[in-house]
Amino acid sequence: MKCLKMSRKWRVLIIISTLLTTPPLLHGEEIPTVAVKTARVVVKKIGETLVVYGVLAPNPDHVLNISLAHAGLINHVWVRLGQRVKRGNKLLEVITAPAARMQYFQAESAVNFTSQELKRNQGLLKQHLATNAEVNAASKRLRDAKTSLNALRKRGLNHAKETLRASMDGIITQLNVAQGQRVQANTSTMLIAAEKRLIARLGVEPEDLSRIKLGTPVTITSVFVPKIKVKSQISEVHAMINPSTHLVEVLSPIPKKHTAHLVLGSRIMGHIHLLQRHRGRVVPRSAVLSNGSDAFVYIVKNKKAYKINVHTGIEQGNEIEIKGKIKASDTIVTLGNYELSDGMAIREAE
Repeated sequence: MKCLKMSRKWRVLIIISTLLTTPPLLHGEEIPTVAVKTARVVVKKIGETLVVYGVLAPNPDHVLNISLAHAGLINHVWVRLGQRVKRGNKLLEVITAPAARMQYFQAESAVNFTSQELKRNQGLLKQHLATNAEVNAASKRLRDAKTSLNALRKRGLNHAKETLRASMDGIITQLNVAQGQRVQANTSTMLIAAEKRLIARLGVEPEDLSRIKLGTPVTITSVFVPKIKVKSQISEVHAMINPSTHLVEVLSPIPKKHTAHLVLGSRIMGHIHLLQRHRGRVVPRSAVLSNGSDAFVYIVKNKKAYKINVHTGIEQGNEIEIKGKIKASDTIVTLGNYELSDGMAIREAE
């Protein structure tokens, strides 16, 4: 029992000796700190934004379908897929099919025959060898023959070769024929999209569709050229899921002044602004931490970090709105905050 008391005594003496021999921080010696990055709380306009992706497409209301009025042989193709064309440029040269040409010659022969028949009946009428009814019937046959001939002429059957030209400025978005190909009447040879009439086709998750209305503002940017920003609005909201993307498409027109900076078919990103924008206190997303139930940030005062509980609001890109006992002039920790505790000394990381 006596040995036990002595051992306790010695332990107390050792602890006291350790405390007395531990050197205190000298005057001017730095207190251990944590290196962090900081930023100011800013007040700016913010609103709820839905980020979606899509493609730049031609406006379907301004796409020209070049089709053939008659059968023939594609003798020459002057354009390629994706090529820009101007009004009056050559597109195709088509050799009229022999059967179609024969149809025109037969119609032309019918006009000549009925014309002579009418003259003969008019001569017989003067000699009282024909009736007015016979003359009127011959006149009708001539009119019908001329109508048929004019219809064939409008289809281009009066020419052995026909050159099709562009009737507007645009881009070849579809090319269905090749040189040497035989085609039938009414074949669609190509599509020309007006180069200054573009739309953004954006894919939206079905559950977000109810929050989007006609006229909802949207900011469109190119995925590969983020500096291009186009402000527009939703012009169409579709009512079915696209089977290839499994998303619902919404359309937004591209203003003419921006079409020169965008490439048809390029991938785009749309920021659909769902809520009215308002002014709020905004910080980088990395500044806000959570312990599972509460969100908090660290503000900097006198080179120390102090924990402040906050409520989060709208997220916009890499920024988030916060609400709580925090002012726009406060400095907050944005990086290195995971290593902090309330009141810990900090220094700005280099």
